[in-house]
Amino acid sequence: MTKKKKRKPSNNKISNLTNTILSILKKDSNQSFNYKQIAAKLGVNDASSRNQIIKKLAQLKAKEEIVEVERGKFSAVANSDYHKGVLDLGSKGNGYIISDDFEEDIFIASNNINKALDGDEVEFHAYKRKHRGKQEGEITKIIKRAKTEYVGVIQIHEKKNFAFVVVDGNKMYTDIFVPINKINKAEDGDKVLVSLEEWPDKADSPNGKVIKVLGKPGEHSTEIHSILAEYGLPMEFPQEVEEFANKIDTSITAEEIAKRRDMRKDLTFTIDPKDAKDFDDALSFEVLDNGLYEIGIHIADVSHYLQPGTILDDEAYERATSVYLVDRVVPMLPEILSNGACSLRPHEEKYTFSAVFQMNDKCEIKNEWFGRTVTYSDARFAYEEAQAIIENNENLSADEVLKNKEKIDTTIPAEVSLTGKEYQTSVEVAQATIKMNQLARKMRSERMREGAISFDKVEVKFDLDEEANPVGVFFKTSKDANKMIEEFMLLANRKVSEFVGKQKPEKTFVYRVHDEPDESKLAQLQTVVARFGHQLNFKTKGSIASSLNNLLQDVVGKKEQNLVDTLTIRTMSKAEYTTENIGHYGLAFDYYSHFTSPIRRYPDVMAHRLLQRYLDGEPSANQEVYEEKCKHSSDMEYLATRAERDSIKYMQIRFMQDHEDEEFLGVISGVTDWGIYIEIISNKCEGMVSVRDMKDDHYQFDQDQYAMIGKKTGTMYQLGDEVIVKVKNADLVKKHLDFYMIGKPE
Repeated sequence: MTKKKKRKPSNNKISNLTNTILSILKKDSNQSFNYKQIAAKLGVNDASSRNQIIKKLAQLKAKEEIVEVERGKFSAVANSDYHKGVLDLGSKGNGYIISDDFEEDIFIASNNINKALDGDEVEFHAYKRKHRGKQEGEITKIIKRAKTEYVGVIQIHEKKNFAFVVVDGNKMYTDIFVPINKINKAEDGDKVLVSLEEWPDKADSPNGKVIKVLGKPGEHSTEIHSILAEYGLPMEFPQEVEEFANKIDTSITAEEIAKRRDMRKDLTFTIDPKDAKDFDDALSFEVLDNGLYEIGIHIADVSHYLQPGTILDDEAYERATSVYLVDRVVPMLPEILSNGACSLRPHEEKYTFSAVFQMNDKCEIKNEWFGRTVTYSDARFAYEEAQAIIENNENLSADEVLKNKEKIDTTIPAEVSLTGKEYQTSVEVAQATIKMNQLARKMRSERMREGAISFDKVEVKFDLDEEANPVGVFFKTSKDANKMIEEFMLLANRKVSEFVGKQKPEKTFVYRVHDEPDESKLAQLQTVVARFGHQLNFKTKGSIASSLNNLLQDVVGKKEQNLVDTLTIRTMSKAEYTTENIGHYGLAFDYYSHFTSPIRRYPDVMAHRLLQRYLDGEPSANQEVYEEKCKHSSDMEYLATRAERDSIKYMQIRFMQDHEDEEFLGVISGVTDWGIYIEIISNKCEGMVSVRDMKDDHYQFDQDQYAMIGKKTGTMYQLGDEVIVKVKNADLVKKHLDFYMIGKPE
């Protein structure tokens, strides 16, 4: 008689059991469960698994994380140990939750993520234990996914019965499983946009389906479309929206003109970038008999064409902003409006919404008027042309500008002039430009005295050939002509919001607010800039602004300028749209809105509508409705900004691909335990030298000194040091630039 073989006990450990049990109990918080019911939900019935569940239930009960409501039956603890927050995932699978319930972020180990993804709104349990000084927690529920669509490269299994999408970026810890019938004709190696469908309880990866094939990785159109798809931004307008826009009556009619202030005879002109296609703001200038200057800020009346409740308005609201990538603009409005009816093109009549001010030489405003107008643009300037006129007449006094026309120099150097200028520069337009620049300088000086912070960060731009290949890099800086336009736009934005904000009873309005900087970030900035010999004074609100302005001025032209500019901006709170006015710290304004760019910003359209509503004497609009619209606009602005930055990074890497054999002088812009970040001085491209590639010594990260220090030689690479680097790898797909460290310049 043969002996029966004894079944070997299963030793399979149930992964993430704590989190799983808590999730089961939390999901049905009004019920209680015994170990058998929990085992059934987990689909296990062997003795080892049951014992693990029994043991874990006892542990959780002892920690008072669950309660035994009757013998052997447990339920979730209904107390304040469960919180809500947003998950910020790191590249190694761990993460932190940002929650209003805690002053510091909560550390979440990778085994406690519970299928949450970066940016998800989650419920979590906070432990009393800590991880490296940070309180630790565990995600118990996903409240809302941050996104359900991801960009990645598809890998089709060799037997072709399923595929996986490897998601771009380093914050996704799992691939996405795609059944073969849902690959949407994608080929192996294609870059695709994939949508999450479900994530089964026992599956390691979520299921998804390919909703768009973007192309082959590394190709220009593929990578640009991938950037837009990554942030859920549109690539084109739906056909029905285009058709609706094309049917709009864009003619200028006598009936409509009769409803508006007619300012067509006022000297009016635009100043914009030389490659601009839409002109949403213009200036008018007139010297009045009483010696005051009447200056009009005229903004395209987009709200005349964009009517609430239409598919066109719905599309504009969803987009909320135009997106400016390195090689294209993704507009908020179809071209017939953005470049046509709403663009204040030279020698054309347009419907506008205007803010008109009468001021004296001290920039004191003696009268203001807001309302709908019709205007005629007499001339179009490029910034370079306006700048040339300003510089050519730098020495003229205010009286000479206005009373001695023969002294005005209207010469525009050929190298800055538009090819085939559309107009002959008139003395009147030149006079207006010079005088308004003099006034703008006074307004800017007054803002600085009031505590405004002057951010003139250098912008990186590219010269592109016909195939959108970067053939050169140049830097865009703000000169007098730019600052003049900025000051008058700021004036309109401030005065419009003041006009509404000071009304009684209080009226709902869309404000652009900016909170005070975070004290801890200011302290970090002080530590970094001290490396370069700069000192800051943070004793009072006034001294903070003054110190920051002095710092930004002191670094102009120095090797550390871009680093300090960037770090200073990061200390600032993020500006946002809201109906709750707290003022604008960076501009030192108590009231501020966005009114001057409705072609490319939906909040400006809302400001126009609300202003007209109150000019017509109507009651206040629903605050809750507009607050929701403000939040959406802020969210879309954030996504657009990230897409714009990614496109610049992508183009920098493309540019560096053609310079792999060259050595470059750079500045160390960051130091971490895994490597050193370097920004090349000549083109602002930033890449990393991995500590693994620094073979001449064993380097260790010194956090206190922001440095990497060689153990044998003592060689130190410190934040702000100049170094020479060479390109190791320029990866377009991963958007990553790697350098070899050559050393320090002699």
